[in-house]
Amino acid sequence: MRIGPNQPKEVTMTALRQRMLADMKLRNYSPSTQRLYIGYVARFARHFGQCPSELGGEDAREFFQHLIEVKKASWTVYNQTVCALRFLYRVTLDRDEMIRHLPFPRQEKTLPTVLSEEEMTRFFQAVTHPRDRVILLTIYAGGLRVSEALHLKPGDIDSDRMLIHVRQGKGKKDRMVMLSPTLLEELRHYVRWARPHHWLFPGMDPTRPLHTRTLQRRCQLTAERAGITKRVTPHTLRHSFATHLLDAGTDLRVIQTLLGHRRVTTTTIYTHVSTQRVQDTTSPLDRLPDLTPPAPNG
Repeated sequence: MRIGPNQPKEVTMTALRQRMLADMKLRNYSPSTQRLYIGYVARFARHFGQCPSELGGEDAREFFQHLIEVKKASWTVYNQTVCALRFLYRVTLDRDEMIRHLPFPRQEKTLPTVLSEEEMTRFFQAVTHPRDRVILLTIYAGGLRVSEALHLKPGDIDSDRMLIHVRQGKGKKDRMVMLSPTLLEELRHYVRWARPHHWLFPGMDPTRPLHTRTLQRRCQLTAERAGITKRVTPHTLRHSFATHLLDAGTDLRVIQTLLGHRRVTTTTIYTHVSTQRVQDTTSPLDRLPDLTPPAPNG
């Protein structure tokens, strides 16, 4: 039985949360997406001090205006909030009439931050913690998402075939990426030092992988130590991986496969940040014949 708008008001936010979680699990949403969606719905409820089942379209409009004008929410936060509320009202509450009040915002066209190879070298030289160093090397060497790297297990490193098995990446898809010989040596030193068991990169609690936010903080601190003024996150290393491969002449379809992109159009953004391709392109001005003005008569 669905929780609908005409049901008793004693339907609490806790009951709604459990129902929404069950709906997401049935549709195989990842644990991280489940946490994000529940968090955004909870913020919506806290803003009004009411259960979302009691709120309407004008409330949604007011909330999104608050996100934009007061909270100065980024496009990503705004978009994820819209997705969370669309799921809540379309699936869990069965209220399609609410969807028209939840329009998707137009995405800002920004290019990803990419480190040069020289900056990349300085960055890795500045990493002080052995575990952090190997995680960040793994992200850059294989173009992994941070969640994919942190959920690796020792058995996912296939040194015989020189492959890394990325399990249940975005979209619940497995894929293989190359295992760099340099990374393999770093991993062997790390394993002898850390002796990991279930997770290759465990956190303080060895039964859980290192938390994403911990690595994000370490990443920015490392960039500051390296004298890099750009905002550097673990995802910056993934962007740099793709761009450096493109600069080296790797086919875009191969990069698409390595990154785990469903559509090649997602991968083409790296053609806009590849400085090597820009530098290798001849300006049409240089194809014109001699532009020297003719000598004056007489």
